[in-house]
Amino acid sequence: QVHLVESGGGPVQAGASLRLSCAASGPTAERYAAGWFRQVPGKERTFVAAINWEATKTAYEDSVKGRFIISRDDAKKMVYLEMNSLKPEDTAVYFCGVRPNNIEVHTSAVAYNYWGQGTQVTVSS
Repeated sequence: QVHLVESGGGPVQAGASLRLSCAASGPTAERYAAGWFRQVPGKERTFVAAINWEATKTAYEDSVKGRFIISRDDAKKMVYLEMNSLKPEDTAVYFCGVRPNNIEVHTSAVAYNYWGQGTQVTVSS
């Protein structure tokens, strides 16, 4: 079982930056794919960014390209999402997901086995 805890969300004004963190604990595999997704009330969870286990491949949803950066620190079992130039449309609950024993980048939520509880990001104009 893998336990994930997201943090770093909060209320900010448009144009600000936030850094989300995802801490993993439990018997995690050495090789795991990780991703960030977001969800607004009444809608499905949507892809934001993903990274492979070697941190050699990343993928981003089009609206966040050039603004968000996903990274990882496997020694600390952490996955990060640096969010810059935030917009009101970025408002959502952000979730971290991992898929153990997998080396690829995954942009679909169904590919992830474990999820955190989410952290709220609210961007005001």
